[in-house]
Amino acid sequence: MTTPPSGLRLYDLAAHRGSATVISQYSTSFGLASRLCSEPVREHIADVYALVRIADEIVDGPAAEAGLDAAERRRVLDALEVETEQAMARGYSANLVVHAFARTARATGFGTELTRPFFASMRRDLDTVDFDDAEFRDYVYGSAEVVGLMCLRAFRQGLGEDPVRDARWEQGARHLGAAFQKINFLRDLGEDSRERGRRYFPGIDPLRLSETDKHRLLDDIDRDLATAGAVIPELPGGCRRAVAVAHALFSALAARLRRTPAATLTDTRVRVPATRKALLLLRATTVRGRKAVA
Repeated sequence: MTTPPSGLRLYDLAAHRGSATVISQYSTSFGLASRLCSEPVREHIADVYALVRIADEIVDGPAAEAGLDAAERRRVLDALEVETEQAMARGYSANLVVHAFARTARATGFGTELTRPFFASMRRDLDTVDFDDAEFRDYVYGSAEVVGLMCLRAFRQGLGEDPVRDARWEQGARHLGAAFQKINFLRDLGEDSRERGRRYFPGIDPLRLSETDKHRLLDDIDRDLATAGAVIPELPGGCRRAVAVAHALFSALAARLRRTPAATLTDTRVRVPATRKALLLLRATTVRGRKAVA
């Protein structure tokens, strides 16, 4: 007979189940892809996603709907960062989502070098956003590329050090995160501009997006996707299919954005239909790796 978990092991299990609930409730594409990961990668990805989502919900969404102004949300976000750093240092938090995240950070070997840029980008959204090129690069790195690097740490767990391979995989993870973020900026142009006062793309008025600007932005996104896609066949088997699905879903979104008139993007959120997602899932699950680690 198997002894049921107790003590810290039970707490760890409850914390992870809380994170798994967050990803199942909040994400279709990310949740769909993550389910293709083997354990313990799937667990780590859910733990990362849940903290990232909770931070985002402090900045936009429930916190504001509950009546917290920007200053109060900043204090809540700051407190979450402090609790996250303390939990990564001591291995425990009374906040279950933070506890699960810290457990994954400690197991996979990342720390404040990735969480601090993330929280800095989250804080940036509490002010009016009108980026120059340098600010845009910093924001995308902190809000998206570091999340890709957190996930990569989970993918690489137990593989040992290989500086050449690791640098190549890190480049792929950063470009994939950047592509995801830029695609979401394009999908949310109108809402971000009208409701939140945000102009993410330097030199572009979101409410007057031209076809030329749209294609230029998508050319940049396609370059990110191509760089990331070149690395996917090399990834470990426990995550390769999941990354391939995520890449395929966002590539499909980029293609749909390219076909959508620029003038309508401010009023239309482009989506991939469920039937198309199912087909992409089927195709991506057949990916085979060259130089892949099983």
